[in-house]
Formats: sequence, structure tokens, C-alpha cells
Amino acid sequence: MPALKKNIYWREITNEKIDDYARTRRDLENQGWTIQAVILDGRPGAKRVFADVPVRMCQFYQKQIINRRLTMKPKLPASIELRELTNTLTKTNEKEFSQRLNVWYEHWSPFLKEKTYNQDNSKRWEYTHQRTRSAYYSLKTNLPYLFTYQKYPNLHIPNTTNSLDGYFSHLKELTKLHRGLNKQTKLKMIDEILAKSDP
Repeated sequence: MPALKKNIYWREITNEKIDDYARTRRDLENQGWTIQAVILDGRPGAKRVFADVPVRMCQFYQKQIINRRLTMKPKLPASIELRELTNTLTKTNEKEFSQRLNVWYEHWSPFLKEKTYNQDNSKRWEYTHQRTRSAYYSLKTNLPYLFTYQKYPNLHIPNTTNSLDGYFSHLKELTKLHRGLNKQTKLKMIDEILAKSDP
């Protein structure tokens, strides 16, 4: 929890699922905690679990999504411009970013609508620039959640999950120093670190 600088909840899971988010919320609320806002990494469906509180999409994760779809060095002009626009997320606001994204889309809309026939099936077509389309629609879909912290200044919502991710990296480094431990001993050590350390 950023405000308290304290780990208040953790649990071992095999695969991250939406049910895990729901259970975590129930557990925290049963312990008497009130959830004021949530920062997510964009996992589909997680927003529904917190539909009644301000939800913030981590800008860092949004940039990572765009980089995966466009690569770090895109060659297409439309992709270059979209990646450059995404890199301004931390330096702008929702209105300005939305306007610039709309201008980009109006300019490149014909490009995004281009279609070609599938090489394996000449009767089936697909969008020619699917990765650029996917990057754009990711931004468009997540836009209402990318600037939540600006709408609720009194909640002091961080704009990224970097503090948590940095803490996880620190935790991984500590566990690497004890490679010979069996799983149960390693989990016990992690529990002790989480219980005693500040993020």
C-alpha cells in the first residue's frame, strides 16, 4: 500500500486469474480495509472486480503493450507516430492525449482499414496492418483509465505500479541468493521478508 509504505496482503498463486482479484478484494474488505482506488496492469476482466472504485491503468504497462505490438523501432510511419504519441503519456492529460490520438486516427484511418487476402487462403482477407490497429485500439480502450489519477487528486493515486514492480525485483534478487532452498523454505523466507520490509 503506497500511502502506508507497508505490505498488507500477499498470497501464493499459480496463475493470475480474475478470481484471484475478486478473492483478494473480499479478503481485504473482510479484514476491515476500504479500497479507495486500484492500479492495474491491463489484465482483461480485472476492471470489473473494481467497477465501483476509481481504476487506474498503469501507464508503464500501457507503454509496454504498445512496444510489444509495434516493436521498439517500428518502420511504418503510422506506427512510429503512434509510439511517439504513447511516449507522451506521462507528460500530458486525458483531454490533450485524446485529441492527439483522434487526430492520429483520422489521418491514418484509411491505412488501418487496408485489407489483404490471407496467403494460406485466398478467399479469406485480414487487416494488412493488424499490429498497428491492435496498438491503437489498446490505447483507445484503456484511455478512460490512463489518467484516473488526475481526476482524483485527493487520493494521490500513483500513475504507475513501478514501486510494486521494483519491490518484486528486489525480492527476486534476494531469493536468488538462496538458490539451494526447497520451495517451502523459500516461501517461508518470502513471507518473512514481506511481513518485515517496507515496499
